[in-house]
Amino acid sequence: MKRGIGFGKIGMNLGNLKLKDSEKAEDSGGGGSSGGDGGGFGKINNLVNTNKEEPEFRVERNEEMEKIMGFKGFGSGKKAQQFDVEAMFASAAKAAQEKNMLNNQKLEDEGRKELDSDYIVPVVSKEKKNAENVKSKTLPEPDKVKQKESDDDSDSDEDSDSDDDTIGPKPPGSGANPAVDVGEESEDEEEKEETMVDKIPRSHEIKLVHGTKAITALSLDPSGARVISGGVDYDLKLWDFAGMDPSLRSFRKIRPCESHVLNHLEYSTTGDRILVVSGNCQPKVLDRDGGEIFECVKGDQYVLDQSRNKGHTASGNSGAWHPKIKDEFLTCANDATMRLWMVEDNGRKTKQVIKCKNAKTGLRTNPTSCTYSRDGLLVCGVCLDGSIKMWDHRKNFINVALQMQNAHENGQEITCVQFGYDNRLVATRSNDETLKLWDVRMFKKYINSVGGLFSRFAQTECCFSPDDKMILTGTSMNKGDTSGKLIFFDKETFSKAFEMEVENSHVIKAAWHPKLNQMLVGSGDGVVRVFYDPDRSFRGAKLCMVKKRTEAKQVNYIATQRIITPYALPLFKEGNERQKSTYRQLVKDRKDPLKSRNPDPPQLIKGTGGKTAQGGSTLHSFMAKQIAVKNKDDHIDPRERILRHAKDSEENPYWIAPAYKKNQPVPIFRDVDEDEPPEKMTKKETFG
Repeated sequence: MKRGIGFGKIGMNLGNLKLKDSEKAEDSGGGGSSGGDGGGFGKINNLVNTNKEEPEFRVERNEEMEKIMGFKGFGSGKKAQQFDVEAMFASAAKAAQEKNMLNNQKLEDEGRKELDSDYIVPVVSKEKKNAENVKSKTLPEPDKVKQKESDDDSDSDEDSDSDDDTIGPKPPGSGANPAVDVGEESEDEEEKEETMVDKIPRSHEIKLVHGTKAITALSLDPSGARVISGGVDYDLKLWDFAGMDPSLRSFRKIRPCESHVLNHLEYSTTGDRILVVSGNCQPKVLDRDGGEIFECVKGDQYVLDQSRNKGHTASGNSGAWHPKIKDEFLTCANDATMRLWMVEDNGRKTKQVIKCKNAKTGLRTNPTSCTYSRDGLLVCGVCLDGSIKMWDHRKNFINVALQMQNAHENGQEITCVQFGYDNRLVATRSNDETLKLWDVRMFKKYINSVGGLFSRFAQTECCFSPDDKMILTGTSMNKGDTSGKLIFFDKETFSKAFEMEVENSHVIKAAWHPKLNQMLVGSGDGVVRVFYDPDRSFRGAKLCMVKKRTEAKQVNYIATQRIITPYALPLFKEGNERQKSTYRQLVKDRKDPLKSRNPDPPQLIKGTGGKTAQGGSTLHSFMAKQIAVKNKDDHIDPRERILRHAKDSEENPYWIAPAYKKNQPVPIFRDVDEDEPPEKMTKKETFG
């Protein structure tokens, strides 16, 4: 009889183990041989029962033990669960492949975003959607899993006598295939796919009124909290979205470069400095609030070798901050040079000078715009002769790294050059009415080009969308046009994706901020238009539009009319006091130097108008003026001038008589005899 050992519901059959044969093999082979069916330490091939018939085993029944434990049939009629190892490995490999596919697709989507510092609006790609669909198809829902498990259990119940026949955990992959049919449509597929045009924030618009003249410079700080605008009117205005109310007033207006047009404005990468490039030859660096930090030095215009000059000698055209080195910036001017500056030098000297020359003739050519690549390794400049030149920032700037001579028409300004977010594609906009796209890896010819984009300004801009799928630029009004246009092109095909019209104005500057997802357009009528979408945009214009409008200081006026009734009874007459408004009283108090605490005005002439006597600065001048003004009777005889006061002195003795009143003797005058002959007269008196 075959014997077996029972452990509860798990049993192990020891009947098929050929222990005696293995002992013989050990004796013959020395214990290390691999021969035989299962001897030594070799392979044990009979642990898994390959027979399809169920193994037979019996358990001894002990009636006394059953009575003591309180149950019967200890381990009887039970069979152990058998595991299919190959099915387990197959199901595990399939799950691992699906997981690796999902991870690879996620890595491909993340690999498109090479710049960690730049924020791109999250976009669900088609590959990601397909991956989610695959995941939803391969991974069953919990209810379906439970239902399938119950089906599997029912199938196993049919094979066995009862549900208790199968003991132990179920092996993975033993049931039916959990994958959902491919033909079933998921909820994601039912939803309409989002197009590029739907991503453009254009539903709402606000206007920041800069002035009445064209906007030639426009910039946002990296965080998107502030905007700066400059124009042909020489003014620079600073706008703060968080501090503005719906009145949309700028918090500061300055004129940094006197009577020079502002050609370029740009915030630094940290947002704490502003680069100002104007029509003069001295770029300026301002702080965040518009205060001047320093002004770059002016070069000597009589020095022919520009590398020996400390600064520019002609009007500036454009500039840019280094994306990685926060203290370095780049400027270009009409002296055929591009200069690199450091903030720590305070503009007293140039870090590096780049000379722009024509590749064919070797003559100087003026750069019209300049920029850095996204990683800061390339310095790019576009020139008036239609060429694009790039230098390696890590090397000296004598030889160009990349150059395209006839990129645009000779003599037409290339108004803008911009690197894409992938740091490989470069877009250039020119006044020859073209917009072209270049690849730095294949720089011999443009990838795409589009024409018919009329432009009147040397500052017309182009830029990339935050998802790096579109390029937008503006156009000016030509003869017969009623509005400028902001045109969006697909980066892959350069087909026109969308077009926006700006009412009765040229479109010069255009910027699409990646964090705010809002577009700013600087137009020819002196207005900065901000386009946004309440659902897709963040902060920015949404902050100021939800605030309450700030009310002006109220001036209280007495609005009751005064009725004059001259013939009314005294009981019904109004008071004769004239009613005055508080405004007039405030104006009157303002003119009062005591109430307004107005300080003393400065002395224009020494000794006059101040606290000194009004006559003059010296005693002599004062006395001379007093004599000239007061003594107006100099033509009268001195004796008559004295005697005219005799009568007053007699009647009212004030100076002489009161002083000698007590001790003054009685005056005795000589008596004149009438008979006495008169005194002898002189000959002159007698004969005249």
